[in-house]
Amino acid sequence: MQFLLAFTVAVPLLGALAALLPAPPGLKGKNPDQAVLRHGVTVTGAVLAAAIALALGFDHDAPSRFQATTDISWIPALDIRIHLGIDGISLPLLLMTALLFFLCAVYSYFKLPEGPSAKAFVSLLLVLEAGTLATFAVLDLLLFFLAFEMVLIPMYFLIARWGGAQRQAAAWKFILFTLLGSVVMLLGLLLIGLNSGTFDMVALASDNGRGLSHTTQILAVLAIGLGLAVKTPMWPLHSWLPDAHTAAPTVGSVLLAGVMLKMGTYGFVRILLPVTPDGMHTFAPYLGAFAAVGIVYGSLACLALTRKGNKGDLKRLIAYSSVGHMGFVLLGIATLTPTGVNGALFANIAHGLITGLLFFLVGALKDRYGSSDLDTLAGVTGAALYGRAPRLGALLAFAAVASLGLPGLAGFWGEMLALFGAFDPAEGLSRPAFLTYMAVGAFGTLLTAAYLLIVVRRVCMGDPEAGPEVSLADVQHYEFAAWTPLVALTVLAGLWPATLLGLTDPAVQKLLAGGNA
Repeated sequence: MQFLLAFTVAVPLLGALAALLPAPPGLKGKNPDQAVLRHGVTVTGAVLAAAIALALGFDHDAPSRFQATTDISWIPALDIRIHLGIDGISLPLLLMTALLFFLCAVYSYFKLPEGPSAKAFVSLLLVLEAGTLATFAVLDLLLFFLAFEMVLIPMYFLIARWGGAQRQAAAWKFILFTLLGSVVMLLGLLLIGLNSGTFDMVALASDNGRGLSHTTQILAVLAIGLGLAVKTPMWPLHSWLPDAHTAAPTVGSVLLAGVMLKMGTYGFVRILLPVTPDGMHTFAPYLGAFAAVGIVYGSLACLALTRKGNKGDLKRLIAYSSVGHMGFVLLGIATLTPTGVNGALFANIAHGLITGLLFFLVGALKDRYGSSDLDTLAGVTGAALYGRAPRLGALLAFAAVASLGLPGLAGFWGEMLALFGAFDPAEGLSRPAFLTYMAVGAFGTLLTAAYLLIVVRRVCMGDPEAGPEVSLADVQHYEFAAWTPLVALTVLAGLWPATLLGLTDPAVQKLLAGGNA
C-alpha cells in the first residue's frame, strides 16, 4: 500500500520525462506522434490501475485513519517532511483524478487537439496529473503548496498552445488570478506553520487549533481561504474560469472542471476546517453568503446565455454552471456540520463526473459541427441531435438532467445534503442566515433545471429535415470508451450513495472533532 501510493504520485512525473525522449525502436508506430500518445495512455492506465489497487487494499472499516503512509524527513531545518497518506476523504478524489486523466489520454490518442507537438502535450498532461494526485495525497502544508502550484504551468500551456480563439488572453488571465491567490495562500500556510511549530497536517488537525491564537486563525483563514477561493472558484473571484474553459481544448476543460476545481474545496476541508476551527467559525456565515450568491449568479448567467440572439457558447455556459455547482460545495463546507461537509465532498465527486462528461460531449459536438455557439446549434440547420445523432443527443440529455440534480443520479445527493446542512448549521452559527442561504440555494436548483432543459430543447430537438442537409457522425468507438465510465459512475453514485458516504462520513466526523472521534 505504501509503495502503491508513492508509485501513483511519482510515475506521472517519470512518464512526463520519458515522453520527451525518442521512442525506442519498434515502438514508433505509424507516425512520430502515435508512440508518444500511446505512452500517455500506458502511463495514465498504470496510474489508474495503482489507484484501483489502493482502493481495493484500503481498510474500509477504518476510513478515518490515514493509510498507505510514507513519512520521510526532507528539509530537517524547517521540519518539512515527504509525508503521504490517504483516508476516506482523499481516496475518492484520487480515484476520480486517475480515471479522468486516463479517459483524457484515451480520447487524445484518437482526437489530439491542434497544437505544436504531441510530445509536449503528453508531457504537460502527465505533469498536470502528478501535481493533482500529489495535492490529494500529501500531508505537509508546504508540500501541499508545491503540489497546488505544480498544476498551474502545465494548464497555462495547454490553454495557450492547444486552445481555441482568445487562448492567449484566457491563459494569462488564468495564470495571473491563480498565482496571485497562491501568493496570499502561502503567507497563510507559513503563518500556521511558524506559529504552531510544525507543517505536518496530521499533527495540526489533531491539535485542532489549540496552538494557534484566535487572531492567527482569523488571518490564516483569510489568507488561505482567498487562495483556495480563486481555485474553487468562488464568486466574485471566478471571472478567469469562463474564459479559460471557452479557450481550452476539450481535455483541458474536462480536467480543469473535473479535477482542478476540486483542489480548492479540498483545501478548505483538509486544512482550514480542522486546523483553524475558530477562524472558520468566524468566517462561515460570510462563506455561506458568497456561496449562495454564486449559486444564483451562475444560474442567471447561464440563463442569459441560453436566450436567442445572445450567441451563448456552450462551453462558457457549462463553465458558469460550475460556479453555481461549486457554490453548493462551499455552502456545505460553511455549515461546519458532518451532513454539510459530506454533501460538499459528494458534490465534488458528482461535479467532476458529470461536468467532465458535459465538456467531452460539447467538445465532440464542436468537432462535428464546427461551433459550440448555441444559436448556431439551435438554428434551422442546427444540430437537432435526436434526429441526426441520437446517441450523442441522448448522452447530452442524460448529462444535463444529471447536472440539474435529478434524483437517482449523482448530482442529487451532494446538493441535497448541502441544503440539509444549511437547514441545521453548527452550534453558534446564525440559523436564520443559513435558512436564507438554503432557500436561495433551493431557488438556484430551479434556475439550474431551467437553463439545462432549455439547452437540451434547443440543441437536441428540432426538425432534422429542415434546411440544407447537415451530416453529423454519431458516437464513435473511442468516445464510447471515454464516456461510458462517467455515465456508469454517475448512475452508480446516484443509486448507491452509501458507497461514497461510507468512506467520507467517518473521516469527516473525526476531522470536525479535531482528530478525537
